[in-house]
Amino acid sequence: MEPIDQNDLPEIVPTHIAIIMDGNGRWALARGLPRLAGHRAGTENLRRVIEACIEFGIQYLTIYAFSTENWGRPQEEVQGLMKIFEDVIDRELQELHDQGVQLRHIGRLDQLDPVFQEKVLHALEYTRHNRRLVLVVAMNYGGRDEIVNAIQRMIQDGVSADEVDYDLVSKYLFTAGVPDPDLIIRTSGELRGSNFLIWQGAYSEWYFPPVYWPDFDKDQLRLALEEYSHRERRYGRVAAAKDEQS
Repeated sequence: MEPIDQNDLPEIVPTHIAIIMDGNGRWALARGLPRLAGHRAGTENLRRVIEACIEFGIQYLTIYAFSTENWGRPQEEVQGLMKIFEDVIDRELQELHDQGVQLRHIGRLDQLDPVFQEKVLHALEYTRHNRRLVLVVAMNYGGRDEIVNAIQRMIQDGVSADEVDYDLVSKYLFTAGVPDPDLIIRTSGELRGSNFLIWQGAYSEWYFPPVYWPDFDKDQLRLALEEYSHRERRYGRVAAAKDEQS
């Protein structure tokens, strides 16, 4: 990958981007390959995108690896995906650590194979002091499930109704301590959120490039960041009102 010229950076670089890595299966089918070949190509591409995020100065990257709904896919595909994820940890962990990447997980680990769970927990512990990029992996994750889990935990902790506010709910989410995403990207051109960060993304900017995830490279990421830098984030206010407050 060509190094980024610091004078060629987008005007505004978001602190946190999140990506729905969509289109692996269709990428493979368009090439006459099995769907799992697309998922393997997607994991290879993730390495390149992580490197580009580091070069661009992005501090947090969240990726949607496997949703709570993905268990409904054919069993052969689910088992193949789990094997790919496990292989990625085995193959990439040291390189990620050397690059200064801190790994975090959001979602539920309890439905995963115990050996895989142990590998995930080891990866989280091994990289926890790294600060160059925080890579948040949404694995067995669903936005509605996350909110239900937060409510259950608040009830278990005896939280009263008058104590509940936005800040408290955020502390009970899987993403506690991670800033809300500034930009959410969904590759493949599909225009839906798919139960991803539905609380955290309330005021995120969205970007829908028409390329499948294995083809979403550094240049595509640059286009997304350039588009973001031209957006005006108003958080429900009108521009005039914001100007008057500044």
